[in-house]
Amino acid sequence: MTDELKQIGPRLRALRTSKGWTLDQLASRAEMSTSTLSRLESGKRQASLELLIPLTRHLGVGLDELVTPNPPDPRVRRRSVRRNGMVITPLAPEGSPVATFKIIYPPVAEAPEPRIHDGFEWFYVLSGKVRLHLGDQDLILTRGEAAEFDTRVPHSISATGAKSAQVLSIFNAEGMRMHTHTAAGDGEDGAEGDSADLAESDMVVDADGAEGDAEAQEE
Repeated sequence: MTDELKQIGPRLRALRTSKGWTLDQLASRAEMSTSTLSRLESGKRQASLELLIPLTRHLGVGLDELVTPNPPDPRVRRRSVRRNGMVITPLAPEGSPVATFKIIYPPVAEAPEPRIHDGFEWFYVLSGKVRLHLGDQDLILTRGEAAEFDTRVPHSISATGAKSAQVLSIFNAEGMRMHTHTAAGDGEDGAEGDSADLAESDMVVDADGAEGDAEAQEE
C-alpha cells in the first residue's frame, strides 16, 4: 500500500496539468496554500482526506482514482508444448480473449488431414515455407506473408521443403476450440498439423477432451 500512496502526488500533478491549471489555480480552488499543494505533488507532505477531498472534487475524480494498484507483471511465462514434431509456445496470458502462439512446424512429406472448427485464424510466416490447404486451394506461403481464414473451411497447415517453418498464429475465442472432426466427418483424432489443438491448460488435448501425450518443454 505504501507504494500505491506514493502515486498520489504524481497522479495529482498529472490531473492538474491535464486541465491546464497551474499550482496557484488549483490551490485557490481547493482553498489551500500553493506550497501545500506543491509538497503534496512532490510527495514531501503526507496526503490526508482533509486535503484530498477538495482536490478530487475540483479535479472531477474519485479518491480511488488517486490510488491505483501497481500493474501486474506484463511478462508472459508459459511453457512450450511439443506434439507430432510441432513446438507450440503460447505468447498470450492464459484466459486471454485472443490466443497468440509461436509455432514451429517440422517438414513433412504429406500435408495433414484437413480439419474444421468454429472461429477464425490468422498467421504470419516468420521463417521457412508453410503449406496451407484451404478448401480446394493448395497454397505456399513464405517469410513475410500472412493468411487469415474462416476455420469452418476444411484446412491444414504444415511446413514444406527441407526445413521447418516458424509462424506467429492468432486465434479468436472460438478458434481456440479443439478440432472435433475431420473434413470427411469421421470423428477420428489423427495426427494434426493445426495449432488450434492447444488448450488453455498448456496441454494438448484430444478431441474427446482427454489429455494427450504432450511433452511440456521449458522455454
